[in-house]
Amino acid sequence: MATMKDVAREAGVALGSVSRVINHAPGVKQKTIDKVNAAIKKLNYVPDEYERGLKVKSSKTVALILPSIWNLFFAEFAYYVEKYLAEKNYKLLLCNYSNNPKAEQHYIKMAKQNKIDAIICITYDDLDKYFYAGIPLVSIDRYFEQKISYVTSENYEGGRLAAEELLKHGVKHPAFIGTYNHNPSDVMKRHKGFAEYLSEQGYEFADVYLLEPVTKEEEETELFKLLDKNPEVDGIFCNTDSLLLDVKNWLAQREISVPEQIQLIGYDGIKPDFNSELGISTIRQPLPEMAKCAVEMVIEKVEQHRDEQRIERFPVSYIEGNTTKNIWQRLHTLLLFEL
Repeated sequence: MATMKDVAREAGVALGSVSRVINHAPGVKQKTIDKVNAAIKKLNYVPDEYERGLKVKSSKTVALILPSIWNLFFAEFAYYVEKYLAEKNYKLLLCNYSNNPKAEQHYIKMAKQNKIDAIICITYDDLDKYFYAGIPLVSIDRYFEQKISYVTSENYEGGRLAAEELLKHGVKHPAFIGTYNHNPSDVMKRHKGFAEYLSEQGYEFADVYLLEPVTKEEEETELFKLLDKNPEVDGIFCNTDSLLLDVKNWLAQREISVPEQIQLIGYDGIKPDFNSELGISTIRQPLPEMAKCAVEMVIEKVEQHRDEQRIERFPVSYIEGNTTKNIWQRLHTLLLFEL
C-alpha cells in the first residue's frame, strides 16, 4: 500500500508539499498540485486520516469513554453516538474502561497528545484534575468543578413520574432501590424526585440507596433485608433498567411474582435491539436525541473552538410494560379486595 512518502518520491516534491495538497492548504503552486495528484493517481494512494492529521492537527476521531459495554444502556448509547459521528465524517474510538480510573486517564492523555480530537464520556470517577483546558469534552449526566458541557435527561422529573405511575397503578407501599456515587451526577435527582413526590402525596417509602462501588450480591442482600423488614412493599422504583432486570430475577428466586405481588418501574428505556421494546415498565430517556446532541456539541467545540459550557436536558416519558399491572389486572385486584 502506497504511503505519503511514496507519493512525495514519485512526484519529486517534499513530504510537506504532499500534505498541503491533500489537505487543500492555500498557497500551493498549481504545478505542485498537478504533480502530487498525478502521483496519487499512479500509485492509487488513499490518504490516511492519521496522515491528514499530521498537518491539520485533527484525526477526525472522537473517543467515547464508557464504564462497560455490557450494560444495555451504554451499548445503545454507543450505537447512536457512532451513527451520528459517521454522519459528520468522524470516527468513533470506543473506550471501555471497566471501572478502572487509570484507563480513563490514558484516554484523556491521548486527547491531550492530539491523537483524538475530543471526548464524550460517561464517567462516575474523580477525574476533574485530568480535564486540561483545551480538550473538547462533553459529559453525560455527570458534572464537574470545571465548566464542562453535559447532556442529561430530566432526572428529577423522571423520579417524580415513576412515583406518580406507581401510585396510579395501585401501589400503596412503594420502595426505591438504586446506587449513587461520591461525585456529583444528575442521576441522583431520580431519588430526590421520587422522594419529594411521595412526600407531597402523604406517602412514606422504604429505601435501599447504596454508595458505589457495590456488587450485585450486595444489592440483592440489601433488597431482601428491606423486604423482610417491610413485607407490605408492593411497588419498587429501580433507578436503572438494568437494576430492574436484576430485581425481577431476584424476586422470582423467592417466588415473588411481578407484577402481581410487586410492581416494578425502571429508568432508561433500553431495548434488546433497535426494533423492539424490552417489555418492562420504565421511564424512557430519549437516547437517540441525547446522543445526537452530544455529538453536535463536541464537534462544535472541535471545529469552532467554542469552550463555553452548555447544558442540555431532555424530557422523559413513561412506557407501560409487563412489570406493572395493566388496567384489567388492577380492576381484577380491586374486585377481589371488595369481595
